[in-house]
Amino acid sequence: MTLGTDGTARAGLAAAIKVLIVDDQPLVRRGLSLILSPDPAFEVVGEAEDGERAVAAALRLRPDVVVMDIRMPVLDGVGATEELTRVLPGCRVLALSTFDMDEYVVAALRAGAHGFLPKDVSPEELGTAIQTVHAGEAAVAPRLLTRLISAYVRAPAPAAAPPPAVVGNAELTPREVEAWRLMATGLDNAAIALAMDISKSTVKNHITSIFGKLDVRDRAQAVIAAYETGLVTARTGG
Repeated sequence: MTLGTDGTARAGLAAAIKVLIVDDQPLVRRGLSLILSPDPAFEVVGEAEDGERAVAAALRLRPDVVVMDIRMPVLDGVGATEELTRVLPGCRVLALSTFDMDEYVVAALRAGAHGFLPKDVSPEELGTAIQTVHAGEAAVAPRLLTRLISAYVRAPAPAAAPPPAVVGNAELTPREVEAWRLMATGLDNAAIALAMDISKSTVKNHITSIFGKLDVRDRAQAVIAAYETGLVTARTGG
């Protein structure tokens, strides 16, 4: 049995999560490596100083998770994330930014990043976020996600916007639309269940159906879609 960065026991861990660290600042790369390397839950397989080298390193090293700085020379983190999503769809990207409110973070989430962290997070938060995105889930605090997207995503003109229940070729049920709306305002599954007076398992079923019908990968992309369609606005989103 081993202990992870959050101090919890990890029994029967089959393999360490392979992590590639990408940042244009050597001290940041070194610091992140020093945080993760002592934990047997993680294996730092390499580092890269820009997006172009990150893609090349990922193709060579096949990491499970890439911890990706957003603002870098040559190829920024958004472009690198988009390329990694295309060539290595099984690789998860966790975006990093110096600023909580950064339009580049939304662009990275659109491009395929599974999560976002500001650079001043604790070692425990970093480890937990890596494990979350490795599991295929979105690692963005719901309220922060809502603030980011409401600040930088706008719906098209009302005449051009489709009805919220119809997105592309997908038609959502009224209950799915309500769950989607509540999700986009920053509520987690437990709060959505309480607001809709349903069980958390039913909420999960609704969200799984919403993801499939919207053709989105995770909560972050679903929230972006909610703002793009006008289902919620900056005012209603919090």
